[in-house]
Order: sequence, then C-alpha cells, then structure tokens
Amino acid sequence: MRNYIILFTLFTIPCCLSAQNTNPIVGSGKAVDPYHYTIIKSQEFAHASVVSAHPLASMVGAEIMKRGGNAFDGAVATQLVLAVVFPGAGNIGGGGFMVARKKDGKTIAVDFRETAPAKASRDMYLDKDGNVINNLSLAGHLASGVPGSVAGLFAEAQYANLPFKILIQPAIDIAENGFVLTERQAAGLNSAKASFIKNSTKSSAYIKEIKWKAGDTLIQKELAATLKRIRDLGQKGFYEGTTAQLIVDEMQRGNGIISLDDLKNYKVKTRTALEFDYKGYTIIGMPPSSSGGIIVCQLMKMIKDKPIATDGFQSVAAVQLMVEAERRSFADRAEYMGDPDFWKVPIKTLTSDKYLQGRMADYDPTKATPSTNVKAGIIKESTQTTHFNVIDKDGNMVAVTTTLNGTFGSKTVVGGAGFLMNNEMDDFSSKPGVPNMYGALGGDANAIQPGKRMLSAMSPTLALKNGKPYIVTGTPGGTTIPTSVFQTLVNIIEFDMNATDAVNKPKFHHQWQPDEISLEKGFPDDVKKKLEAMGYKTKTISEIGRTEVIKILADGTRQTAGDKRGEDSVAGY
Repeated sequence: MRNYIILFTLFTIPCCLSAQNTNPIVGSGKAVDPYHYTIIKSQEFAHASVVSAHPLASMVGAEIMKRGGNAFDGAVATQLVLAVVFPGAGNIGGGGFMVARKKDGKTIAVDFRETAPAKASRDMYLDKDGNVINNLSLAGHLASGVPGSVAGLFAEAQYANLPFKILIQPAIDIAENGFVLTERQAAGLNSAKASFIKNSTKSSAYIKEIKWKAGDTLIQKELAATLKRIRDLGQKGFYEGTTAQLIVDEMQRGNGIISLDDLKNYKVKTRTALEFDYKGYTIIGMPPSSSGGIIVCQLMKMIKDKPIATDGFQSVAAVQLMVEAERRSFADRAEYMGDPDFWKVPIKTLTSDKYLQGRMADYDPTKATPSTNVKAGIIKESTQTTHFNVIDKDGNMVAVTTTLNGTFGSKTVVGGAGFLMNNEMDDFSSKPGVPNMYGALGGDANAIQPGKRMLSAMSPTLALKNGKPYIVTGTPGGTTIPTSVFQTLVNIIEFDMNATDAVNKPKFHHQWQPDEISLEKGFPDDVKKKLEAMGYKTKTISEIGRTEVIKILADGTRQTAGDKRGEDSVAGY
C-alpha cells in the first residue's frame, strides 16, 4: 500500500524539556518533534500502530509502545496528547468510552461518559411555557456535564505496563513548551474566539489579540499545570483540590451548577462489552450508556441474510437496504435507549435475531418506507468528537472515542486550569420529541436526572476473524457515528476493501428523523437519482465523520488508515 503523506513546513522553536523525564519523547530533534511533523494518512506496520486525529498524538502513542508500553499505554498517552493538541474534541473536560480486547481474549468496556450534576433537573432547559430555550444546553456553563475523561484515563491505565507519570509527561511537555498549529487549527481557534470570550469568565491561551495563523506556536501553561497536578496526585489531582476548585469557581462565576461534590463523586462504569456474530466474524462494541454498540449490532444483523456483497458497493440495492436498517434502528434508539443505571434498556431483545427479523418484515426493496410509518419495535420487557485506535505487537486492541460534544464543547474554558468544558447536557432529551443538535429525538429513557449519563452514539468497535484480531475502528460524528462504523465494517467484510478505501469512500446516513438520507459529497449521482425515484428525500453534505481503521492482515501486518476528511494521522513500527 502506498503511504499518503502531507508535509507541513513548520517553524523551529527552542524547547526546554521536563527535568522529570530523563529520556524525553517530546522536543525539538526528539522522537516526537512538536515543531516539525507530517500527517501520514496510511501505512502498514509489522508490530504496532496508532491512528488518531492528530499526528503528534499518534506519534507519542507509537513511541510509548516502542519503549515497552502495550496498547493501553499507547492509548493513555495518545488520549492525553489529544487533550493538548486537539482542543476542539480531545479533552480532559469531557468523556467517552473505551472498548478493548486483551491478548488473552478478555474484553473490556469502560464507560467514562459525563453525568448530570446533582442540581440538574428534567426541565432545566425549558421556559415558563414549557418550550426549549435555544442554546442553553449548547453553550456556556449550564451546558456541561461532570467530566469523566480523567477517571477514564486511570481506568484504562490499570491495564498498562508503564507508570502513569511516564504516560502523561509527553502531554505536559507539549502543553508547557508548545506545538505548531496547522492552518485548519488556526482557523478553528479564530472562528471560536468570540464564543470563548462570551462563554468564559477569564482569558485563556486560545485567545490572541491578532489572528492565529499556520506556523504559530500554541503554548498552554495553565493546562500544563493542570496535567502536572494529575501526574503528581493521580485522579484526585483533577476531581479534588486545586483543579476541582478552579472548575467550581468557573461554574459559579458563570451560573453553572457543577459542584465539588459532583466532581468528587464521579465514577467510571465498567460494562460488559456487547458481542455478536456476523457471518463468522465476532463484532465487539460498547453497550449503553452508548447507543452505538446496539445500533451497529442491529444494523449488521438486519442485513446479514441479504446478498449485499453480490449487490455490490454503493449499488442502489445495497444502499437502500442499509438505509432502511438505519431508519428502524434509530426509531428504537429514540424509544428504548438510555443510561442503564436509570432506565431498563432491553438490550437482549433489541439485539436478538428474532426481533430484528421482525423489524425488517415490512422492508420493501423497491421503495422507501416513510419514517412516519416506522415506529419503535414493540418490546415487553453528539459533532465534534474524536476517536483513536491502538494495537500492539501482542495483539492487545484498544478503541477509544472521547468527546466534548460540539466543537470546543460549551466554549467555556476553566479559568486558571486551561481546558475546555463539554456541552454534553444537550445529549439528553431536553423535552420529549424535540431534537438535539444532531437532530436526534428522545423521550423518557433519556430524560435529564441528577447523576445520570446522557445517551451517546459513540461506537468504538473491534472485530475478530477466526477468533483473532481483525479490525479496530470508530469515528466522531454525532448520530452519524454508528452508521459510519456500520459502513466501514461492511466495506471491509462484505466488499473486501483495504483500510484506506474503507475509511475514505463516500458515506451516507439516515437516522429515522428527519426523514432524509444525508449523502456525502462525491456519492454517485446516478445512485442518488435512483434513490429519489424510489421515494427517498436526499441532501448532500460536505463530509460525514472522520473514521479511523486498523485492519490486521493474515500475516499480522497492521494496515492503518486515517480519514482524509481531517488531519488524522497514523504512526507505528
């Protein structure tokens, strides 16, 4: 496979490396140089690989594994660097999910989703007449749930080989000494400047008098100090003490409701990974509080008795079949899925072959089924996110999706702590029947309650072939996440694509309501016209998701691909 490389010409800046790391990874001329780096879209590696939304994060993760770390070490280090170099979605002020499989076959699912503060209430975003107040759940202090990312990092680190202090140090070095911005990153910070000022009570490293430009160095001293407290004090260095007080002080200045007790009481949840068979392949996904694993399972099972490989990639028959499966699954999501600690989610039924055969009983391959005619099945029992994949030389597989929800989350930077807070409260159902920022509908299952995790669509996913590692994948993209993962799995398993094609081919999406197919720019026009003739409403959008894939070939080669839609990059050895 060819390597696709984009080279940035960046400025050189002197680097003062941390004295705590006698053999530092990060620095000018070191293994990871934050002032000179390339974006590598696709490459094959013999032993271990990482693919993430930023080349510096992928490079650090790979270097950690070269130095004796396993895939969990690589994942923790990658996630921490993303919190520094990818502030639009990488974070310590958000949450997410990890799905992993150890080399001994044990599967792990860690839920570090944010939770609603103790003072949250079902109708907190409604006015006196019961109408949703625009933007209240999207921007500013009241939009944030209690962050779970730091607790998630420590939950992941229990499976690592190396001390946490080593894994966090590259992120500290990059935050403290800076890294060079790309043109896309500079434009993102410029576009969000007014929102940062409006929704934060103090200035931050993201705000600059003149516009950011490509080649500028972003130095984040306050974030470095926050990371040092985590390094020195562990999880308590975030959820208690100085950092916790800075979060609460920011909340109080901006009329937010997160308290010291909310932070101190936050706990990750270890879940049972959702596993199912698809034509002899084992697919492993995330259960609730993410809807992603259930949706991917439903979608795969709803098409498995159809001749999709014979129909062909992006044939009208294949696309229409997949769209109809997506429509039905999202109808179920709206009715039945929520935090399992607060709502009985009928996972067994929702993922059963019998139930899903019934869901497709009214499927007609010649025409669209209007969403008004599709309800949830009868059972008696969020767009800036980031995803990364890691696999090591021993076959440990890790897929992590983490998020602030919208780009730069709530746009609230914690004064004195240097990081952005999430706007995940929008992922609850502010009011039954009223869509969130991604157009997703919800009801009582996803209503706001103190301590509850808001429903997610994040879908970190693994696949095994003959019981051995085969695919590690996932993507950001709000409600398009599970449908993008679905298409990626189908592209590889049914259409025998390599990792690069599986990631980059044009995608499509349907989520029941609104009743339309979103088609990515570049989707075949003749297929679009035939779908419209069958009764489908379509709209063309610029891009869907930013999928990352590692495909393990028969000889063990790690075929690794980052999405062309962003600055995603691979690294390994």
